[in-house]
Amino acid sequence: MSSALAHSASDEDFLPRALDLEQSPTFSGNEEEVEDDQAGGYSTRMEELLSDGDDEHGDAEADEDDGGFVYDGVDADQVTGDNYRDQLRDVLGPENSYDESEEQEVEQVLLQENNSASNDLPRDVPHVDIQLDVSASTSASLVMSSLPHSRVGSPAPNGPFLQFPKPFLHPDVSRLRSFTPKGSSTPSAGSPHAQALNSFSPSPSHFSEISRTSSPSTGNNGLPIGQEREVFRWSSLQSAGSHLYNQKPAKASSVLGDPITGAPMVLAVNGFICVGTGKGRIFVFDFKQTLKCICGSDSSGSIAGPVSAVALSNDHTFIASGHTTGYIQLFNLKTPEVASRTVTPVTPAAVMSGRQEGHLTGSRIINISFVAGRHTAVVSADEHGLSFYHSLGKVLFVEASDTIRIFGNYHGEDASISGHPADPLSQQNALDRPSFRRRRQPRNTVLAMSTLPLGPLPHSTDAYQIAALLTPTKLVVVGLKPTPKTWLKIMRDEEQLSSPAYRRRGCLAWFPSVQDSSTEKSDKTVGMKNAKSGKLPRCTPTHPVLSYSWGSHVYLLRVHEQKIKQTVSNSRTGKTSEIEVGSLVFEEAGKLMMDDAVLAIQWLNVNQMAIFTATALSIYDVHGMKMVEAVRFDSSSLVSPSLGSTGNGSISYSESVRDIAHSIRTYKGKLFLLGRQELFVGTLLSWADRILSFVEQGDFLSAIDLTRTYYTGEAPGNRNGLPEDLEERQIVIADKIYDLMVASSRYAFSEDRMTDGTHASLDGRGVDRTSLFEDLVATCARACIALDDFDFLFEELFQQYENAGIYRMFLHQLEPFVLNGSIPSVPPRITQRLVALHEEDGHPDLAERIIWHIEPSCLDINQAINLCRTHQLWDALVYVYTRALRDYVSPIIESLALIRSLQQNPAPTDTVIKNAYKIYSYLATVLCGQIYPSQEPMEPEEASFAKRDVYGFVFCGHSTTWPAEGGNLVLTSQDESGMEPTYPYARLLLRFDAESFLHCLDMAFEDSYLHDFSDMSRLMIVNILLDIMSSEDLSPSDATFMNIFIARNVPKYPHRIEVAPSVLHNILTALATQPEVETREDRQLATEYLLSVYTPHDGDRVLQLFEGAGFYRILRSRYRRERRWGPLLTAFLHDPELHPSEIFSGLEEAIASAARDNKKQVPDDVINVLTTSLDQLLQADVLATASLLDKHAPQLHETALERPPFSDDRDQFIYLNHLVPDSEYDQYSTTPSSPTHINSRLRHRFVSLQCRFAPSGVISVLKRLQDGIDWPTALSICEEAGAYDAVIWAVNYSGQPQEALSKADVFEKQLTLDLARTLASPAPGSTDSVNKCLNDLQAIGRRGISVCMEHSSSSSPAEVPLEDIWYQLLGSQIHTVQTLSACCSTGKGSDAGLEGEVLSTLRAIVQETFASLVSVSSTQAVSFPRLFKRLVDPAIHSGTTGILYTEFRAILTGMLESYRTDGDMLIISKHLIDRDVFDSVELYAKEKMRGWAPSCGVCSSCGRTLLPSQADVEGVQIRLSRTGTIYHLRCSALDS
Repeated sequence: MSSALAHSASDEDFLPRALDLEQSPTFSGNEEEVEDDQAGGYSTRMEELLSDGDDEHGDAEADEDDGGFVYDGVDADQVTGDNYRDQLRDVLGPENSYDESEEQEVEQVLLQENNSASNDLPRDVPHVDIQLDVSASTSASLVMSSLPHSRVGSPAPNGPFLQFPKPFLHPDVSRLRSFTPKGSSTPSAGSPHAQALNSFSPSPSHFSEISRTSSPSTGNNGLPIGQEREVFRWSSLQSAGSHLYNQKPAKASSVLGDPITGAPMVLAVNGFICVGTGKGRIFVFDFKQTLKCICGSDSSGSIAGPVSAVALSNDHTFIASGHTTGYIQLFNLKTPEVASRTVTPVTPAAVMSGRQEGHLTGSRIINISFVAGRHTAVVSADEHGLSFYHSLGKVLFVEASDTIRIFGNYHGEDASISGHPADPLSQQNALDRPSFRRRRQPRNTVLAMSTLPLGPLPHSTDAYQIAALLTPTKLVVVGLKPTPKTWLKIMRDEEQLSSPAYRRRGCLAWFPSVQDSSTEKSDKTVGMKNAKSGKLPRCTPTHPVLSYSWGSHVYLLRVHEQKIKQTVSNSRTGKTSEIEVGSLVFEEAGKLMMDDAVLAIQWLNVNQMAIFTATALSIYDVHGMKMVEAVRFDSSSLVSPSLGSTGNGSISYSESVRDIAHSIRTYKGKLFLLGRQELFVGTLLSWADRILSFVEQGDFLSAIDLTRTYYTGEAPGNRNGLPEDLEERQIVIADKIYDLMVASSRYAFSEDRMTDGTHASLDGRGVDRTSLFEDLVATCARACIALDDFDFLFEELFQQYENAGIYRMFLHQLEPFVLNGSIPSVPPRITQRLVALHEEDGHPDLAERIIWHIEPSCLDINQAINLCRTHQLWDALVYVYTRALRDYVSPIIESLALIRSLQQNPAPTDTVIKNAYKIYSYLATVLCGQIYPSQEPMEPEEASFAKRDVYGFVFCGHSTTWPAEGGNLVLTSQDESGMEPTYPYARLLLRFDAESFLHCLDMAFEDSYLHDFSDMSRLMIVNILLDIMSSEDLSPSDATFMNIFIARNVPKYPHRIEVAPSVLHNILTALATQPEVETREDRQLATEYLLSVYTPHDGDRVLQLFEGAGFYRILRSRYRRERRWGPLLTAFLHDPELHPSEIFSGLEEAIASAARDNKKQVPDDVINVLTTSLDQLLQADVLATASLLDKHAPQLHETALERPPFSDDRDQFIYLNHLVPDSEYDQYSTTPSSPTHINSRLRHRFVSLQCRFAPSGVISVLKRLQDGIDWPTALSICEEAGAYDAVIWAVNYSGQPQEALSKADVFEKQLTLDLARTLASPAPGSTDSVNKCLNDLQAIGRRGISVCMEHSSSSSPAEVPLEDIWYQLLGSQIHTVQTLSACCSTGKGSDAGLEGEVLSTLRAIVQETFASLVSVSSTQAVSFPRLFKRLVDPAIHSGTTGILYTEFRAILTGMLESYRTDGDMLIISKHLIDRDVFDSVELYAKEKMRGWAPSCGVCSSCGRTLLPSQADVEGVQIRLSRTGTIYHLRCSALDS
């Protein structure tokens, strides 16, 4: 890309164009005519300003120049002069590459000059979708769009603004109160609110909308997919592509005599760009895209077939090619027409006879690689899993090829690796990775194969000629020298083979030994010393690294040589000697997992490798073990060499389309891609590239921000070209940030920027300058904060804004950085402008925020004080006095004057009152050694200075002048001529708000200053307060708080505050005689403090004072200690501060203690207290009172029930119900459980109340009270209350079941009569009466059933005639149904629906009885047919035969329907259960069949018993394979 290209005002100027750099007007000879601050495009000026200006290379090094990758397919002469990449390196420094000079060589030879604008591509514009052929309408596209990190925005504030204390607004909670105060989070008036910094959004590039897309999803390894960011700069090699892709039809080629070269298949890049084709040809280009030669001919191509693998020798003189037919050819680039060596495939017969080794005919060669630096030694691998070492030498000018199989087996051979097995030493070096063995091996194949290439530095591993082979199941590393040997075998994890999609996906790549960057500086120093001494320089090489992948897992292995000493003996002489024997050691260097299967791996440099998946290209930083870049990638756009094999079924299309490893190569930092329509080269953008891309777009604010993020280490993506060390990186970038800011500010204020079109508004008004100038301030401010250098911001940039008359915009943008603490120090002239700005706008509160957030030395003191006094900005005024002038007394004087004005002004404003109360917040903050209002700690010396001045002034015994020299007398009296009292300032503060002032002193007493310095102490302050209090000019409330303060602090500091006992007694008396109710708890707590160090001599009188004052907590403590239980109960009962639960828990404890002292009997005085306090207890909690009395004074139950709180019967019911134990009973249980603390009268009363309020629980109550009640009386109560089922239960409980059923008959007839009358003569509200009768009939019926069932299951027929009681029950129920049915059939009733509901309910009762009878009719005592005959006998039911039979038919029909429904439900349930059981058993059987049972109980490897003894079960580890083989885990490790 030409660096001279700049944006112009119109979009038409963005036509694809490439200019000769020497013809660019920017670099013309008239540069002296261009003014630095007025003319030139921004990108042009940036390159001028940031370039060093030295042409060190000159014309002699013109070939080293580099340019953008823009190609038109036409070769041209090399461009000379400065260009984009050279300027980038001059301005921003060289990249940190392992061989930068060679990489620059690759770049500069790829540069091509375009001859015409019509055929040009856009000049490296930052769009992301790269079109392979712009001029062709049918061109395919290689979709690669960036997956960037989030956009770099404004820096967040360092933290939330400090919360300032809430001012003391009376009556706030203080430390003198009896409960813990809570801090307020409300900020003081005028405190700053958090303001977000104005984050800019730079204008997008003119090309940004062409192809960029945004997605909210997440890319590989968490890289966000958001706003697109250019990661790679792609260019099309059009000149080379014209030879590869623009093929003529076969007929036209034959007519014209052009060779038919075929479509490109594979790619190799190493000094040359080599492309193998489908016709067996190999095109060789240099990096100028000049076609150097075409290897092969029509005849050789027709025999060998398409090229499926190609490799270039280390010295770039020989090319080896593998073909789909199994042929291998070696070409000398000096004579490329004919192959120098040819390895023909062998037949199976020749192999079986042992005469030949090699690839079989028709075996596609998938990998070929030269061995080290040799020309005639190659290693190849085919699709059938065979790999061979070929030594293609000559003996006496005759080919003498030697082929050795190093991996794989021919079809039918035993599954074993040919060659030399690994010795024990190599097994120790192998990584500890799980392995497994199978009886049936899958079809062998080699996924990838590569030899270790030679690096720029020699390494000890080069002598071993290492080759790595990757199969679906294992990685094998073999060494060809000095003898073939397997050095490493790593088996693939079994879990990875479970996925068919990932099973045959694998690739690998070597990175050779290079210069170690960590020792590069020291090596250079040593090299300079060696050069002076004549020695050869020595460099520290890195160890070679192998990266390989299986599926989505990528692993890294580092290999090096380890020397060990071995003793050998000479067979002839018998002497022994020690020799060093080398062995290869493999170390795991890292691993990662991708989101999809890895299709190709290539190393970009020593620290970065490119990992390709089907949808993404990721850059992985090996040094930092993290993913640094990711772009979208379409694997289908690349060439697959195996695509032609899909026709014969040897490989599926889905697998073949992802076989792209041969179409991807890297060479010295460049990434080459062989596309289906075009050949591409890509460069991973370095930090300098990304910055200059913003520069060329005119987005200089983004360029500054991005450079700043590189400086702070926050920049997303890679950091190629920058040192890893932070300090070194900052040294490199610091000057560049400054140059960017200077050039950006000059360009922003230049006239040319008005017409460049970069900030054209949507309404066509021209250039909108506002956002540009605002964002420029914020961007430069962030950069200066990072650099910690603000000279440019406050000198050059502010001056430019001031000259342009827009300094207010600068101040508004600067303010957020001042408020969040990022820029605490601002020059006074700018601070003065900033404060005046808000004052002029009528926002003094904003000016106050500026004052207290800025360094005091930066303030204009006179301006700040006048502003604060004029607008009553108290906090800012205090800040100016204390931080700028170190005057801690003047804020107190200002507040005292404000307090005096409040005394003279009867109607002050809220603002004045609030500011007056801030004096207490100020005192508390300063006396605790903190800065007001931020509450940050002061320096120790400053804190001592401030406390000495404040204490000395506040507790001065007389009026004084301030400042001490030349100051005014500070007065406190309302009248100027009035007398000044002693301690005037402390007295005034106490009179204004004693509680707040004493709160401050209470906090200050905890500070160590009062016992470290002799000028002020706690005792002196207490004596001063006592002196002030003795003058009796304070209000009673103020005196109370002073007594509280002294009483609470004397026990806290007993050795510091020594007060006479008489003074303490007076304070104690004053606390107890103060009549204020609102301070009672505070006075009581202070009294408790004082009593901890002082014991009064007249204890009885003091107790009387405490009783009058209501200090019940103190009284309880005293009575408990003296074991006076009656008064203790009274103290609990009279304390209004106690919760009822606390009262009752205290009473419980006190009564229990009193009973223990009185031989487990409650004393009479306690009983008397409880008796007199019953009303209070009952009003507090009825249930708690019942429990208390029942436990300790049950004789008071009747007395309690007669008290006024029990005027309502429901309250009595609740009380008694709590006394009766509520136990759970079985339905037929007769176990007595009766309360013993209530008499029979209360029991009968409770039964009566139970019948009224909860009739359903009467039977349960009778069970609980059965031993203490008179049964006739209880039955009479229940019968009168209508609890008929309870009466039936009670009679049956007494052993009279027939009498109970007789009672039931009587009750049913009575209810039937009432029900018939109600139905016959319905009236309003009759429905409720009908429902009540029905409920009673249902209860009687169910209770009768219960009686019959009870005796049917437990009694013998001799004791109770079962058939008679069942007949008695059914007869009465059927009679009820007959009677009401006859009544309803007369038609006298008017509500037919109600009558039907009544009959259906009664019939349901009879059905329920019959159902219960059927369940017990199997016994001999009850015969259902006989009983049924008795029920339907006409002699018994004379005159009702028709109705009788009708009712029986309806009842029996309903019973049968119910049974039928139940039967259907049972059948359905059975079918569902059977189905679930079948499914469960079937699933269990399938799961069981998935396993394999071991063939025997012995290890398949060692033959020993698996479990030697039962005791060794836990210590034995066993592995069972899926084939059924079972063996010890240690045996499997040895086998592997």
